[in-house]
Amino acid sequence: MTRPQLRNASIPAGVAAAALGGVLILADSAREHDGISAHLDPRIAADVLDARAPMLTHAARLLTLMGSEPVVGALALLLVVLLLERRGPFLAGCAAAAMACAATLTVGVKLLVDRARPGPGDRLGPLDSSYSFPSGHTLNSAVLLGLVILLAVPLIPGRVHRLGVIAGAVLLAVGIGLSRVYLGYHWASDVFASWLIAIALIALVHVVTEAWASAPAAGSG
Repeated sequence: MTRPQLRNASIPAGVAAAALGGVLILADSAREHDGISAHLDPRIAADVLDARAPMLTHAARLLTLMGSEPVVGALALLLVVLLLERRGPFLAGCAAAAMACAATLTVGVKLLVDRARPGPGDRLGPLDSSYSFPSGHTLNSAVLLGLVILLAVPLIPGRVHRLGVIAGAVLLAVGIGLSRVYLGYHWASDVFASWLIAIALIALVHVVTEAWASAPAAGSG
């Protein structure tokens, strides 16, 4: 890479490092049951219980459905196919690898942190006995939507349309995460950590794709 390219790569790399640092802090708090996990999470959960309303519950259930494994998996497959047809196998492979990494991290980090979910009495939905940290719905959907912004949005003609899709994707990622707290399946720090992991993954994909694009033979890919 040239010096300007290295500078450009250092920004997303720094974002990834900062995000992962935040994840480590939240994971330590969740595992040790102190800090945010002991003080802020229960307070937010109590506030959410007080704020529940029928219309909000319907919206939260719809958002959670949109972030579910079958929906995210199907959309991820469509994204990979789109990228394969429109932008080539390298970027399609990056998207597939990022989604696989997100799924692996969801399972691996849950086992490492070993955090229980909020009490079943607060749950609006069926019982889930898996670990709480991080939120799989939040992490996988945020990575998918981040990949859409990074790799698919450039295919959309018109700046206004691109900005509209970006705004919609960000709002959807936030909404899915908030729905998991609202429905009582996750603590707030689970969701925040999931967003940070997603940011780190997307930043790393950005570094890889920029390096590939700047390579002499990239145009032939």
